[in-house]
Amino acid sequence: MTSLVPGVLRDEPQFARLFIGQSLSVLGDRVSFVAVPFAVLSVGGSATDVGLVAAAGLVPMLLFTLVGGVWADRFRRHRIMLVSDVVRCAVQGLIAVLLLTGVAEVSHLVLLMIVFGTADAFFMPAATGLVPLVVGPDRLREANALRGFVLSSGLVIGPALAGGLVAVAGPGGALALDALTFAVSAAFLARLRPRETAPEAVEDMAGGTFLADLRAGWVQVRSRTWVWSGMGAMSVYHVVVLPSVFVLGPVLAEREWGGAASWSVVVAAFGIGSVVGDVCAYRLKVARPMALAAAALAVASCQAVIIGSGGPLALIAVLEAVTGVAVSLFFVLWEAALQTHIPQAALSRVSSYDYLLSAGLMPLGLVLAGPVSESLGVRPTLYAMTFLAVPTALALLCVPAVRRLPAHASGAGSGTGGVRTAAAAGPP
Repeated sequence: MTSLVPGVLRDEPQFARLFIGQSLSVLGDRVSFVAVPFAVLSVGGSATDVGLVAAAGLVPMLLFTLVGGVWADRFRRHRIMLVSDVVRCAVQGLIAVLLLTGVAEVSHLVLLMIVFGTADAFFMPAATGLVPLVVGPDRLREANALRGFVLSSGLVIGPALAGGLVAVAGPGGALALDALTFAVSAAFLARLRPRETAPEAVEDMAGGTFLADLRAGWVQVRSRTWVWSGMGAMSVYHVVVLPSVFVLGPVLAEREWGGAASWSVVVAAFGIGSVVGDVCAYRLKVARPMALAAAALAVASCQAVIIGSGGPLALIAVLEAVTGVAVSLFFVLWEAALQTHIPQAALSRVSSYDYLLSAGLMPLGLVLAGPVSESLGVRPTLYAMTFLAVPTALALLCVPAVRRLPAHASGAGSGTGGVRTAAAAGPP
């Protein structure tokens, strides 16, 4: 029976604790992904309100992500994550109570999601740098593959569970489950005993002050063409494509597809594709991984036009599954590139710029998606999203540094055991 347990879980007990806690938390996140838009609609909110609430959870990324990156490189990362989990548990629990008692208003959801997003902004950079402190460098690829598999599997199980919970207990019941998963994750983090951060400092990164540390992280970004161009392409994906999933997809489902249950089918299909993409990424050995990643991003950027195609629900679900494969390929390959080529001591700061320039900018798209769709129509807006996003991804493929980036690091200054966990604002 023990042979069925992945070796990294048997051999790395600290990673096993992190993995179990985060796996349950991912399930709750996927439930809330379906529940929150319908929570807004259940209290009389409009498409614009759906985007406003979603944006409220992401605006703090603009304000606190860089702070979180510096803190995560300075302090114990798992403790930052623990505090974040406790705060997010309290927020989701309060939202659930407000919804279940029938007193929730859109303004309540906006304010609470701002608090939630603030805690999220500190969690993400800390999580980025934690994995190499709980798993040996020779098991990093296996650890990342397991995490990616759980993230993708959550897209299959979570929406199915969310659809049932929303139908039976309403959005409040679904968000109560999310609060519980944060509590469980916090309990596992409290028992975690990671290694200390590697003592060696990165060249020119010993400024000591907050601003000096922040500038040193930016040097790591701007000195690598493939990093800043990849972040730019991801920014377009998050600002232009993902609002079609977070805002316009649920609105279209509510109007034409029959509500949350149908939308859950589409999201679950995407999750199935993501699982396949994780398996492919684990097995593939690519000499130039970022070239494949850029091509995958172009396919992933077709989500908007698929959702707005007007085709049968089954066809939309199948095509979304294809984009799920592409999304997983892109993010796994991107993460592998960062963990290979970015020094561990700079990893949280580099990732904080990553989140800022991608997920942190997504509120702009979320806020604009509703008003633009009300002016132009939902489907024309979805088509325009694809027209902007796909050429951007193809432009990334044209960057020589992206096409030529090797799978393995060489020379001084390359990453030694660094790892970047999947971003929260990545695939839906």
